[in-house]
Amino acid sequence: MENRNVSIFDSTLRDGAQGQGISFSLEDKLKIVKVLDDIGVSYIEAGNPGSNPKDMEFFKRIKDIKLKKAKIAAFGSTRRPGTDPAQDKNLQNLLEADTEVTVIFGKSWDFQVADILRTSLEENLNMISDTIKYLVKNKKEVIFDAEHFFDGYKDNKDYALESIKRAKSAGANVIVLCDTNGGTLPSEIKEIVEDVIEKVGGNIGIHCHDDMGMAVASSIVAAQAGANHIQGTFIGIGERCGNANLSTIIPTLKLKLGYNTIEDKNISRLTSVARFIAEISNITLRDESPYVGSAAFAHKGGMHIDAICKAPKAYEHIAPELVGNNRRFLISEVSGKSTIFSQVKKIFPNISKESEDIQKITDRLKELEYEGYQFEGAEGTVELVMRKIVDKYKPFFKLNHFKAFAEQPSSAGEFSSSVMINITVDGKEEMSAAEGNGPVNALDKALRKALEVFYPQLNDVRLVDYKVRVLDSESATSSKVRVLIESTDGVQNWSTVGVSRDIIQASWIALVDSIEYKLIKDSEKTKF
Repeated sequence: MENRNVSIFDSTLRDGAQGQGISFSLEDKLKIVKVLDDIGVSYIEAGNPGSNPKDMEFFKRIKDIKLKKAKIAAFGSTRRPGTDPAQDKNLQNLLEADTEVTVIFGKSWDFQVADILRTSLEENLNMISDTIKYLVKNKKEVIFDAEHFFDGYKDNKDYALESIKRAKSAGANVIVLCDTNGGTLPSEIKEIVEDVIEKVGGNIGIHCHDDMGMAVASSIVAAQAGANHIQGTFIGIGERCGNANLSTIIPTLKLKLGYNTIEDKNISRLTSVARFIAEISNITLRDESPYVGSAAFAHKGGMHIDAICKAPKAYEHIAPELVGNNRRFLISEVSGKSTIFSQVKKIFPNISKESEDIQKITDRLKELEYEGYQFEGAEGTVELVMRKIVDKYKPFFKLNHFKAFAEQPSSAGEFSSSVMINITVDGKEEMSAAEGNGPVNALDKALRKALEVFYPQLNDVRLVDYKVRVLDSESATSSKVRVLIESTDGVQNWSTVGVSRDIIQASWIALVDSIEYKLIKDSEKTKF
């Protein structure tokens, strides 16, 4: 198939910010712009300058940042009914934002025009045309988002087509067909895009929402039908069920279909950028996310692992390194020596398969699983077990003692906890105390507070997930529990596990493993 260029338009900072639980600070937005520009997207839609002061401040600040490729776009609507563009406050805000690119959305569905906008069909067409002409006159590159285009096309094909013809003749550089309600099937998308390209021509884009779970598929078939501009958000966040996920679309178009989306040298940064944006967005990236999720190239079944070791393509559609991800073999009670060996060899390349340590590690992991540990989601703890047996482990600190206190009611009127802890590092004692929302939170704060004196890099580490599983519920409150925690330093995530009949001790075991794993990785980096 002939290669074609497809421009990638990222709306994480505008459409993505409309997702439930998403709230970007000004600094968050600037950080995301930098990583999106680094990876090579064509456009970054950064917000609506007329909607809030933070967006307007962003457009002022972004002028001081030199971008490599991406064009910053401001977003707004067509002029109001019966208003001259030069007198429309929204359009004046767009001009004040002073971006090279302006995105204008307008109605393409006659129902929306009559029942929501409450103006005439002809006036709506004039609003589209007048607005785009005004912006072009002010030397803007204009992208027209034809809102509800596919619903409009299915209800009144002629009017929907006329709306985008008016936009094109007014000077819009790109016409974007929006599946705003996310209810159009990919087969319909393909057919309609082909018809638009035949009847209207020019640069045609696609903007899909994921209300049926098909936004990625619809975006792909639109490109195959001839669309050369794809909009979405980098990790699929957005209103309701989200937007088309660019971290899936970009590699699929590039690696599977041969389209030029981002530069070859940048595709290997896909996973790190997706995880960085998830971290800034304060959400957990789904393990099962295609290409970039932690489980995207994870294997557990013994037959699968054996086959992967012989020929990766047996159970992987691409090499994980292409998108900056890693292959993972999940350790469980069904793992054999071959699986364990493949994991140990990643850490100690010179170890032999016949080494006694391989059997010792296998036996130890099975013993721990019998005690209630589960390792398939706790690679950090697995690696520490391996290091201890291979004699490549040295503790970074010694716990002398800690005391936890709970208070109900507290002076603040809520349940609170505090912890005092005493540790030793290289013969030096350090004592600290912290309060938290419960004993585990207080313990985490106190431990890191003490250790940061010796290891400042721990200031970047925080917990992003904490799970507790009761293992023998028949024992009631004396039940054994398993605590699984996920930690991050803003660049990488790792998980560790602890088991005990005391939830604080189980949490302590997992916390210590988490911190030691981080410190080991940092110390190994400094050797190179």
